[in-house]
Amino acid sequence: MNIPDTLSLPEMASPAVSPDSSSHEALSSVNSAPACSPTSDSENLSPDELELLAKLEEQNRLLEADSKSMRSMNGSRRNSGSSLVSSSSASSNLSHLEEDTWILWGRIVNEWDEWRKKKEKLLKELIRKGIPHHFRAIVWQLLCSATDMPVKNQYSELLKMSSPCEKLIRRDIARTYPEHEFFKGQDSLGQEVLFNVMKAYSLVDREVGYCQGSAFIVGLLLMQMPEEEAFCVFVRLMQEYRLRELFKPSMAELGLCIYQFEYMLQEQLPELNIHFRSQSFLTSMYSSSWFLTLFLTTFPLPVATRVFDIFMYEGLEIVFRVGMALLQFNQAELMQLDMEGMSQYFQKVIPHQFDSCPDKLILKAYQVKYNPKKMKRLEKEYAAIKNKEMEEQIEIKLYSNKRARSPVGVNWHSVIDFTRALSVYTS
Repeated sequence: MNIPDTLSLPEMASPAVSPDSSSHEALSSVNSAPACSPTSDSENLSPDELELLAKLEEQNRLLEADSKSMRSMNGSRRNSGSSLVSSSSASSNLSHLEEDTWILWGRIVNEWDEWRKKKEKLLKELIRKGIPHHFRAIVWQLLCSATDMPVKNQYSELLKMSSPCEKLIRRDIARTYPEHEFFKGQDSLGQEVLFNVMKAYSLVDREVGYCQGSAFIVGLLLMQMPEEEAFCVFVRLMQEYRLRELFKPSMAELGLCIYQFEYMLQEQLPELNIHFRSQSFLTSMYSSSWFLTLFLTTFPLPVATRVFDIFMYEGLEIVFRVGMALLQFNQAELMQLDMEGMSQYFQKVIPHQFDSCPDKLILKAYQVKYNPKKMKRLEKEYAAIKNKEMEEQIEIKLYSNKRARSPVGVNWHSVIDFTRALSVYTS
């Protein structure tokens, strides 16, 4: 595929701060891709498109080699002529590939509608390999159709209003990315803009208001773009990506996700499922945060951001895939641990297994069996179970009232309350 020498890029807001610890780590983690088996959709790409992906894989190989070379030289302080020549050559090749990547993604942004309609499979592969950091702000907005949203014009007015959630938001702000420079300190810019966005959303969606896990998602957005744009993206994610249902006070959607994930666990890792049950290690104990924060509280930011790239294009499916990939990768070790040992393993070992190679995690995620039709069937099955539970609660309430009250009748106010709750849930 021929790439033009020049390209006029649209104006993009500079990101507030990079989520990665250094520019080299950012480039390495964002643009790295496995030089092994491609993800499933690659089989349907044209020869030119496969050539482009091969070029990106070569860039990733050079990035990894360059990173290892630098670590080796820094650790041993050896400065042999051969290592310097090798490093210089790799860096030269890398710079050309980086330039090609920049031009490619600039073209994608400028020709967005065409890419979404006519080059969807290639776009999906490129996103799975990681969106370059400097393009994330605009690409995320384009992926969720958050550009030019009318709600953006309301943002400044919302900040002038008071929200009943303000105290709760203030309390939790310091707990959101507490080690990240952008959010450190009570008077930091990060904490200020995070409060603004969370407060504004609590005013436009009073049913949800504020939920602590959502602050991590907004925090990541603020690392990439100004607060008005982050607000618009978050509104879109809540509306179109199932997040609003996850963060409702009832958290009914979280229950559904866990129910679906448990089915995948029983089907694909039956022995591990039996072990979890024998140790009373509930699925919700380790997976709730995966769905509520999209792995942002599990992995270091360079890895979590790669998962988030894919989420922006493919939705919650990637959470199921990554979660199952983690269990498959760690099954042997988990089988040897009791409940406390597994809890510690999930907290201390699993988060850092893919620090140096997030592409390995993405590759394993797309080796996981995921059947959308089965997930839809499970959704209906779960709704039927919950409806039956609600009906049983109503019957119990009716029976209790009948026994407790005089023969005049039952407490119909209670019946009405339960009926309303049932109708809200089923709607």
